[in-house]
Amino acid sequence: MLSQRRENRRGLIPALDAWDLTALGVGAIIGTGIFVLTGVAAANYAGPGVIFSFILAGTVSGLAAIVYTELAAAMPVAGSVYTFSYVTLGEVVAWLVGWNLILEYLVAAGAVAIGWSSYVGDLLRSVGIVLPRALAGSPFDGGILNLPAVFIVLAVTALIITGTQHSAVANKVVVAAKLAAIFLFLLIGVRHVDPANWRPLLPFGVAGVFQGAAIVFFAYIGFDAVATASEEVKNPQRDLPRGIICSLLISTVLYVGVAVTLTGMVRYTQLNTASPVAAALLRAGIPWASALVSVGALAGLTSVLLVAMYGQSRIFFAMARDRLLPPIFDWIHPRLRTPVWDSLIIGLVVAAIGGLLPIGLVAELANIGTLSAFIAASAAVIILRRTAPDLERPFRIPRMPVIPALTIVSAAYLALNLPALTLVRFVVWVFIGLVIYFAYSYRKSALAGEGAEKEEPGNGWMLPAPARKPGPGRR
Repeated sequence: MLSQRRENRRGLIPALDAWDLTALGVGAIIGTGIFVLTGVAAANYAGPGVIFSFILAGTVSGLAAIVYTELAAAMPVAGSVYTFSYVTLGEVVAWLVGWNLILEYLVAAGAVAIGWSSYVGDLLRSVGIVLPRALAGSPFDGGILNLPAVFIVLAVTALIITGTQHSAVANKVVVAAKLAAIFLFLLIGVRHVDPANWRPLLPFGVAGVFQGAAIVFFAYIGFDAVATASEEVKNPQRDLPRGIICSLLISTVLYVGVAVTLTGMVRYTQLNTASPVAAALLRAGIPWASALVSVGALAGLTSVLLVAMYGQSRIFFAMARDRLLPPIFDWIHPRLRTPVWDSLIIGLVVAAIGGLLPIGLVAELANIGTLSAFIAASAAVIILRRTAPDLERPFRIPRMPVIPALTIVSAAYLALNLPALTLVRFVVWVFIGLVIYFAYSYRKSALAGEGAEKEEPGNGWMLPAPARKPGPGRR
């Protein structure tokens, strides 16, 4: 069976409980989806049927959440689906999973930074301040550099470096602020709903609902960030399932509520804006509420950015412990007890993405990275049931293997509903990842022997010899 190592020899300190994890998950999930993509998906893909798009995307994420819960509770170590893949599917697949998770976290963080910048611009315009286009848009949007996006990324990077507990406290504050903004919108918006705006309910047909789900799926990116924190949880067997499932349920209910209210307040054809919630309140003649919701949106986007960058730093940390990335990603600051170089490098990359790229391209790439991770995790849980039947599983998936199989099929279907060019970019990204693996990681990894005396592969988790799947050519 798998052998567990909870002593954290590399210095990550268990400091999080179930409330921290729920706040972490809600902080990661509720943000860009509610405050930005709801309007875009309604206007361009699903119309009022975006309500069903959110339910569909939430259902797929819910299936994946059940998969993640069993894996994370059984293997509470940093790395999330990367580590799950390492000990079940082998080093090569694990590398590709970790490589694709970069699309989920780094690229998603860049998209959130762009949305944050858009709301800052709207808020400043409401008080008569207009940022120069050159400093508030990417080169693709007629600007030079999206300076507000760069600013918020660097500020969040500094916060993450100060330590896990500080980040958790700050996350709770901003989660409370954005939930207050959402409830304010729902309370006021429901009074201005016109049922005529819901007709026709499916202007783009059923296909539009599925396409809308593939786009708003971005809204659910982040719940798996709870699993990346598993090595820093006080009682992972109890708290991880609670944190993952509770955060997803809370977020889905709020998403559907906002989608119903928003499409009832404003005709879907008028929602193609980066700040649809604030715009709907302005159209209803309630500017003060629009300003308050904009502040809440900024808080929400900040928390999503915080969790996305935090999760990516732990992915890099886990891959570096297996020697698949250079040692710089494995270094813990002796006083702060955080992977400082991880956070700095991630911050610079996300700042470049947020400052130089358009949100449409970034969101599509983030979606396909996440869907590929869902597929890998579902395959891992099926294989692990066969290869390690005696592993202690505090949470067991009911109706195995139906749920993970449904997750694989539904995630693959949503991926196929993304624009064709996104699929091409994904294939190119995977090819680049394979080149890096065989040029560097294959020779340097723990399975190759270098550094094996310092750390066992798989972040301290090992399968029996017959079940291990080393990289190609290793026996």
